[in-house]
Amino acid sequence: MSNRYSYLVVCVGLSLLAGCAWSPQAQEEAHSMLATSDQVDARFMQLEAAVESQCGGQQAHRAEQKQRLDRLDADVREVGSLLRGLRSDIDNAKRDPKTVVRDCAVDSDIGNKALLGRAEWVGLPGIGTYLQSRVDSGADTSSLSARDITPFERDGENWVKFKLALEEDDAVVDAIRDKWIEAPIERRVRVMQSNGEASRPVISLLMTLGPIREQVEFTLSDRRQLSYPVLLGRRFMMDIAVIDVAERYLHPRPEFSEGAPSSEASADEARDSNAETPD
Repeated sequence: MSNRYSYLVVCVGLSLLAGCAWSPQAQEEAHSMLATSDQVDARFMQLEAAVESQCGGQQAHRAEQKQRLDRLDADVREVGSLLRGLRSDIDNAKRDPKTVVRDCAVDSDIGNKALLGRAEWVGLPGIGTYLQSRVDSGADTSSLSARDITPFERDGENWVKFKLALEEDDAVVDAIRDKWIEAPIERRVRVMQSNGEASRPVISLLMTLGPIREQVEFTLSDRRQLSYPVLLGRRFMMDIAVIDVAERYLHPRPEFSEGAPSSEASADEARDSNAETPD
């Protein structure tokens, strides 16, 4: 607009200098090229609005950047505080190490459940002997070490006869070591072995262990390569006993008329402790 205005002024000046008179049409054209005051004001308002819009956007951007910086600064301070606390804990642990010792008295009965160690003496009154057993909640059924397992039929029912499979140093009533034992077969279980599937008979025997006196189902298998002639599984312990794996022989060895007294069991327990291996 300023260039057009200057051009018009120059033209008018030259015309005046040349002594030329403007015609009415020329004057009209000149006036039409000039902007009115309203148009100038409107243009200024447009420019002002554009400037304010640009400045407002920049201000909003700066405010957003400031908020981000403030949050980042707060996060850095929080991390620093956590690191200082951790360093203080480490220094305190180095200066004053403490060992927490929990004093637990072993109770032989928890509510109405007996407390058993990982190894216990069991009595088999129907057979007439005591044996050492491993108590293992990882096993489902209990097992009795047997050899010469021979099924037979009696009065139309399935029975089995066998002898205890024991090592020379296993604790047992000597008169029972080579005695034939007979019992009805309750059921059979199938087990997977390296050479295929096998079927083992299951019998039920009266067993005592401390305050426990129960009929227990035993799978018959040769356990001489294992540490204990008897394995007690969780099916036996369900609802009647719990295990403290840190303890052994919490209950005394049962006594039988032809066996050694309970007071002599400590020697067998010590030998078991020295040779104990996983079952």
